[in-house]
Order: sequence, then C-alpha cells, then structure tokens
Amino acid sequence: MKKLNIYLGALILGILVLNGCSKNFLEVEPKGLTLETNFYKTADDAFKGLVSCYDPLGTECGVTYSNKIGPLNAASDDCYAGGGSSSDVPAWQVWNNYTIDPSIGIQGDFWSRNFTGVYRANTLLSKLPDISMDATLKARYTAEAKFLRAYFYFDLVRLFRNVPLFTTPLPPADYFNVLQATPEAVYAQIEKDLNESFADLPEAVSVAENGRVTRLAAYALLGKVILFQNNESRMQEAADLFEKVNSSPNYHLLAEFGKIFRPDNKFNSESIFEIVHTSKAISGWGSWPNFEGNVYTQMCGPRAYTGPTYVAGYGFNPITPELVAVMKNDPRYKYTIVNIDSMKTAGACVYEKSYMNTGYFVAKFAPLKEFKDTIGGDPVLNYPNDVMEIRLADTYLMEAEALVRAGGNAAKAQGYLDQVRARVGLPSIPATLDNIYKERRLELATEGHRWFDLVRTGQAATVLAAKGFKANKNEILPIPLPELSNTKLKQNPGY
Repeated sequence: MKKLNIYLGALILGILVLNGCSKNFLEVEPKGLTLETNFYKTADDAFKGLVSCYDPLGTECGVTYSNKIGPLNAASDDCYAGGGSSSDVPAWQVWNNYTIDPSIGIQGDFWSRNFTGVYRANTLLSKLPDISMDATLKARYTAEAKFLRAYFYFDLVRLFRNVPLFTTPLPPADYFNVLQATPEAVYAQIEKDLNESFADLPEAVSVAENGRVTRLAAYALLGKVILFQNNESRMQEAADLFEKVNSSPNYHLLAEFGKIFRPDNKFNSESIFEIVHTSKAISGWGSWPNFEGNVYTQMCGPRAYTGPTYVAGYGFNPITPELVAVMKNDPRYKYTIVNIDSMKTAGACVYEKSYMNTGYFVAKFAPLKEFKDTIGGDPVLNYPNDVMEIRLADTYLMEAEALVRAGGNAAKAQGYLDQVRARVGLPSIPATLDNIYKERRLELATEGHRWFDLVRTGQAATVLAAKGFKANKNEILPIPLPELSNTKLKQNPGY
C-alpha cells in the first residue's frame, strides 16, 4: 500500500476466490495458499517467521538502490554520490548535496526496510506464545525478534527521529490514525527489547548459524544506543556494556586489516553483527528487488573499467579529496581507497570517469574479479560481500569514547585506542575525544558510520557545510511524502 508502508512487510498476502457455498467447503484450509491465520502452528513455522524477520537486513533495492552504506557514504564527507550523471539515482544525489525533500530522496526505502522488519518482528512475537514448541527454543526466537525490532527501530529513530511506535500488529482500521511517538519513548522501547533479549540469546553461535544474533551483539547494540543519546550521565553504563564484548574471548582484532572485509573471510574474529550476502540465490534482474547479493559492490566499482583485479562497476561513491588527504600516510589507506587514476596513468587500466570523479574509489567493498559470480546469475547482482554492522574495532573505540566522556578508567580507554592503532603499526596517541573521533574516521571509513558519527557528535553542520548541510534540519531525513497523505503523521521540521 502506498500510505503508511509499515505493513509492506506482510509475510503472506492473497485473495481467495470461492465458487461454492458449502459450509464444509468453506471450513477447509485452502490448498496451495498459506494465510497468516493458518500459519504459525509449528516450530518450523516459527523458524520461517524468524527468517523473515532477518530478511530486511540485507535489503539492496526498493524503489531505488537502498543499501544503507552507499547513501550514508554519499551524505558524509567520505564520498560523493557519483554515478553516471547528476541525475543517476537521484535519491543518492539529493542527500549528497542536501537538496533532499519529502518527495525525492532515500527516505522511502529506509522507512520501508525498517518498518517491514518491525512488522515482521511484531507478527512473530504475537504468534509465538500460542505455538506448541520447545520452551528454550521459543525463548531464543523471542529474544532474536526483540533484538531485530530494536535494531530496526534504532535505524528509524536515528534517521527520522519522529516515528510511530508499534509493539503489536496494527489492525487495518487503525492504519491511518497512528501518531508519532516521542524519540524518548522509542529509545525506551529499544532499550527494553535489548535488555529483555540478553537472557535467552546464546553467547556464540555455531558455524551453521552464522548471521544470527548473539548476547554479545545485543550488549554492543545497547551500548551504541546509549552512546547515541548523548546523555553524559550514562556513559559509564555504555562503557560497561562494551566491556562485556571487548573482554570476551570470542573476539580479537585480526592481525591483517585488509582481511576483515574479504568475502572469503566472513564471520571472522572481529565480526560482532554481520549482515549476510550471497551469490547462491543466482539473482537476475527479474528478481527485482529481492537480491541476496551485495549490489553496492557493483555500484562502487569504476565505470567501464578494463584492467587487473577489479570488475567494471557503476562509479558511485568516489572518495572525497579530504578523506584521501587524511588517510594518505595511514597504513589502512590501501585497504580503504583504490587510486584508479594512478593505475590509468601507469597504463594498467582504462575507465570512464564518473560524475564527481576524483579518481579514488571504495576498496572495502570493491568488485574484485576473484569474487565475480560464475554460478549463473547476473554477476552485478550477486557479489557475496557481507556487511559488518558492528565489528570489534568499532566497539573498542566506542568504549574508549564512553570512558573518556564518563571520566572513567583512562588507562583502559588508552589501551583500546592503542590496540586499534597498533594493529596497523601506528604509535600511541593520547586518548582524547578528538583523537578517538579521528581514529573512528580512519578505521571505519566508507563503512557507513561517518554520517551518524558527525550527527551525534554535533560536528555535521560544520564538517558538511560545503555540501549544503543545514543545522536543525539535515540531522534527520524527511518523513516520506506518501506517508503523510490521509494519515496523522507530521512532517519533520524544515521539510
């Protein structure tokens, strides 16, 4: 439905046409059609419902290309939008130059992706109590659904601030009467869900269950939720949550920074919460928008490229000169930035310059020839590059920040900053907030964190001014225009 897309994620939709009048006939379950009313009866049904809750995590396309990382990079000072021209994927372009408005932008896809996840989690949570199944397994499914609902709502409240809050499926009669909750109420529900998930999530999962959430992922997410709210009195609370993760023997920093992002090194010792992509679905364009591969990998490759190592892409997210300058002498540079212009100058390749081309491209998700799909789908839709939503260096730096802001254990904060730098051969520097924020940019560049970091630390209006960012407006996205028609939702200030 166009209005209030909260329920676009319904598991089962259908129309049943009946030609008979027999009461007995009407009582027979329809053949070849699964309705919500006759689903959710078994443990297997519950598991399928849980899988559906995870599914929106990997959303690559909606109305447009809506992988989180690409648009967030374009909105930050790490990258430009790029692409074929100033009109190529307008949703990215208008966030890049801050001309975004309710009618054009990435907001519709972000709204749909996350409310689809909320809807599916709410549906599963409403059905689980009546399913006859092992109690321990039911408790775990409940915990996973609550984690996922919290994750989706965390994205929603950060991106839009003013959103409706649902914890149960909404009756259709109420679709157009919902009101937005306060951000405080949404954050309270996120924290409640995560706190309630701890007891029944596993500490770790088997290889066969990679991609499912753990208790440590929930600790990390809750710490991040608290950090983002900027309540200085709670910084030690956030640090304590990160410490549960950072002190766990389940995780350690990889010795080689470049191996973190390789598709043949998924779920490595640095991965806390990882969003899965695969080429095994053999997706083609007829599958739109249900791709299981990482389409962003194709998008950030250089256009019309011919040469070694890489496959031609669409030229999106060229790296800004500012990030190149900041990282020029950093050991992480070669794993973060690819200088295609230098390769071209050396005669090693040819490529077509994209819109806002700088000659520098994203390396962490680059389309490498060795991972190009050969199974049978369209290669551009089937890159197996996963996305680490939360990884260990991230939680090290978040704990260091929280400790400094809390006036807590300075030696521990210094230790975590030092470990991140020592891994790439860099010397110790003082664990000040400014140094920690700079380290986050160097460590996490082009991974989709930078825009959120600039907003939450109050730096966005200054750092992004040259891109057109306006204070007290562009910290959040507009409510998508279709959501306002015939509903009681109100547009965000400034839009």
